[in-house]
Amino acid sequence: MITTREGGSSKAPFDSFNLGGKVGDDPEALRANTEKLAEGIGVPTANLVWMEQIHGRTATLVEGPQPEPVEATDALLTDRPGLALISLTADCVPILLGEPEAGVIAAVHAGRVGARVGVLVAALKSMRDAGADLGKVEALLGPAACGLCYEVPAEMQADVEKHLPGSACKTRKGTPGLDLRAGLWEQLAAVGIAKIGADPRCTVETPELFSHRRDDGKTGRFASVIWMEQEDA
Repeated sequence: MITTREGGSSKAPFDSFNLGGKVGDDPEALRANTEKLAEGIGVPTANLVWMEQIHGRTATLVEGPQPEPVEATDALLTDRPGLALISLTADCVPILLGEPEAGVIAAVHAGRVGARVGVLVAALKSMRDAGADLGKVEALLGPAACGLCYEVPAEMQADVEKHLPGSACKTRKGTPGLDLRAGLWEQLAAVGIAKIGADPRCTVETPELFSHRRDDGKTGRFASVIWMEQEDA
């Protein structure tokens, strides 16, 4: 499930359904938005699992509710029903992964740096270690800055392309760009992920989504969430 910026309690420039806790939003508005998210997906607020997101490649296995965001990680995975794993973004690529037969799910935050250093690869390895069959994993690449809008210096483009093949592109202006979702798609396919979907929305071009680039860094974060329903007793 992917939220938008609409229907929340936050005031500009975080209007209105901001879920990012470190952007300067009013704590009461953030609390109201968090409670609305939990109610909307049908899990207790305590079962929402957040991560610190430091643009690294650490993947962390979660086995129960976490009172605070999981420190220094950019991927969460679990085999426990009822825990909702959350990736917060506003141009970076959120990735949701699930292996239904093994009952293993993951949420990944893949910005330029994290994608370059292999956070998706780390998440998939951790899922396999937890019992997932990578050939049965289903993946969703969420909304992110598209290649037409993501301009970078040529040296940076070449460096990312070296580590994430398929990501180099040209922007709408004809300048060097990065399409991280294209590179991440290739990375998923290369390890045998057959079921790959992508939300085609570009965060920069879509007003109902938050965008760090479009809004000069002063904006909120939307959430990409994955969870497994708890079985009735």
